[in-house]
Amino acid sequence: MPLRDHFRPPLDDRTSWDGFHGQWPSMIVLALSKQLPGHYVAAPHIHLGSSIEIDVATYEWDDSNDPTSGQREEGGGLATAVWAPPAPTLAITTDLPDQDEYEVRVYDLRRGRQLVAAVEIVSPSNKDRPENRRAFVAKCAALLRNGVCVAILDLVTTRSANLQRELMEFIGQAEPPVDGWPPLYAVVNRWSKRGESGIFENWTQPLAIGQPLPILPLWIAGQIAVPLDLESCYEETCRILRIA
Repeated sequence: MPLRDHFRPPLDDRTSWDGFHGQWPSMIVLALSKQLPGHYVAAPHIHLGSSIEIDVATYEWDDSNDPTSGQREEGGGLATAVWAPPAPTLAITTDLPDQDEYEVRVYDLRRGRQLVAAVEIVSPSNKDRPENRRAFVAKCAALLRNGVCVAILDLVTTRSANLQRELMEFIGQAEPPVDGWPPLYAVVNRWSKRGESGIFENWTQPLAIGQPLPILPLWIAGQIAVPLDLESCYEETCRILRIA
């Protein structure tokens, strides 16, 4: 079945692209769950907006660590001075760039739920401003540097930026492919150590409206890959959402 244009008429007059983006990761998870070895697990992850997620440990407070615990509001005696930090070197009014994340994460349970692969589905906001593109590319580069296989799926027809090209430039490999940088594409990237050398590899497939989507290898370990069947996941998503 053909790839639809979810960002232009007539389809975007009848259905929302973000509804499709929200459902597609779940269909990819269902497909991967049939392919992954038993100690791997896939999970969807959707995050909208500019807030930053971070894992925070929660501690029980110990009053002995409180710098104000030695102070006395009305009594005598010496009070512990509270350290006053210096003024900031720079303070400007600004907003963090909005970063929408539509992705699938694959974890290795034998290694303490270690992240081994990520499928990033590009949204319009990932491509609309330089700072958004830099944030997306930096995230992908950091994942690759930590041995995570990164797939990028770009179906956005209303923005011309190519995030794979910017990722290659970010890591110092700006040489374009033989056929140039396609406007729509699906690509799998991985970086690994081979002896004393680091090897960067990718598998790129151009996408086109009206054409089926490919099957790509999603690497979960050194020599272990599972098929990322984009076409079947895509069609199942369109069927569930009644996208013609």
